[in-house]
Amino acid sequence: MTGPKAVVLVHGAWHGAWCWAPVLEPLGAEGIDVRVVELPGHGEDPGPLEDLHGDAARVRSALDAVGGPVVLVGHSYGGVVITEAGDHPAVDHLVYVAAFNLEAGESAMTAAAGLSEAGAIDHSGRPDVLASLLVAEDGTSTIDPAGARTLFYEDCPPEVADWAVARLGAQPMVTLTQEPAAVAWHGRRSTYAVCAEDNVVHPDLQRLLAKRADEVVEWPTGHFPFLSRPELVVELVGSLARGDGGGAAPG
Repeated sequence: MTGPKAVVLVHGAWHGAWCWAPVLEPLGAEGIDVRVVELPGHGEDPGPLEDLHGDAARVRSALDAVGGPVVLVGHSYGGVVITEAGDHPAVDHLVYVAAFNLEAGESAMTAAAGLSEAGAIDHSGRPDVLASLLVAEDGTSTIDPAGARTLFYEDCPPEVADWAVARLGAQPMVTLTQEPAAVAWHGRRSTYAVCAEDNVVHPDLQRLLAKRADEVVEWPTGHFPFLSRPELVVELVGSLARGDGGGAAPG
């Protein structure tokens, strides 16, 4: 009998490997080899920051080290990264958490705009992401701390929100306008986790993106379920690693 698949976790914009901390011990306790990728220039990585393709190369290097088979998980912008890097032969399954499983020719920004228009998604009455975005002359961006609490951590305990806000970093804006060089979900099975109370990626936009996945789950969480409801992430990812499903409905 073989053991569970390895799990590789990829964070999103302005964050680092640190944001996955609540799920690491529970997954490890299930005997799962779980690894977190630190994208270039984020978290504890000294930098420099890279573009989308540099980020994907970092993930591919991590996959080389694991060997496979791997459940590759991407959150938010991390979904763009695993879309490019996930055609690596080690990858068995892709998991998109409130993430962008882009099609060829799309960027995160064009997908958000195009699908919102096509799906007649109403963004009125929602927090304005752009109002909290601070863009520097060098093309990097940061998120205003007060805005981050509303956008990212509204359903997290206050102490968790404090901990996360203190660790936010910069993100190159070019990463949100670049198209992936490969579309891994065309050749790999994928699961999409919709976060139904998300203030960053509209839940209806997520539901449209989820139609591209083989399986879909929907959680009553904000943008960071692994900070607010880590048990949901552990249950899904652990089940996929063990190969016993994941409780996901067909997409």
